[in-house]
Amino acid sequence: MRVKICGITSVDDALAAANAGADAIGLVFYEHSPRYVSEQIAKQVALAVGPFVTVTGLFVNESHDKLIKILSQVPLQLLQFHGDERPEYCEQFSRPYIKAIRMREGVNVSQTINRFSSATGILLDAYRPGIPGGTGEVFDWQRVPQQASKPIILAGGLTPDNVDTAIAQTTCYGVDVSGGVELSPGIKDHQKIKDFIALAKR
Repeated sequence: MRVKICGITSVDDALAAANAGADAIGLVFYEHSPRYVSEQIAKQVALAVGPFVTVTGLFVNESHDKLIKILSQVPLQLLQFHGDERPEYCEQFSRPYIKAIRMREGVNVSQTINRFSSATGILLDAYRPGIPGGTGEVFDWQRVPQQASKPIILAGGLTPDNVDTAIAQTTCYGVDVSGGVELSPGIKDHQKIKDFIALAKR
């Protein structure tokens, strides 16, 4: 089971995640998020965690030029798109990417996965109008496809209390947590990180 700790805003929290066994960390470049990080902080974090932790940049409908600028300053290994990006947009940055699907009523998950055939994985997150992620809410895990053509990453309302149940019900490739391991938005609880990763990988 692969685990990503998202919404990292400091070197201290990044190292806590890496030392606890996180496979990836997430840096949020969406300025309206309480977990937003500047390029300067993001670069410090990316260089601190070591080569075997996948440093992921999260973007929401970012302009092409701004994203290119960030890539020139921060050594991101993976891109995560949480907005209304089209496949052609996601493909143009010479990085592997994952595409988030917000699980609103009526969304056709299989159809969306097929649209993003160039993605290395698909992240399923809870839907709340006007909020592109980090809602802290759980969606119905029965909606997670069992035989998807892409690796499925489960997000949305995961905590140390429910992650093992979520994994058992969905047989997903990986899990992604942010608010569920925090003291407050953007500030991680290092014990919760340890507990979450240990339970996910058990």
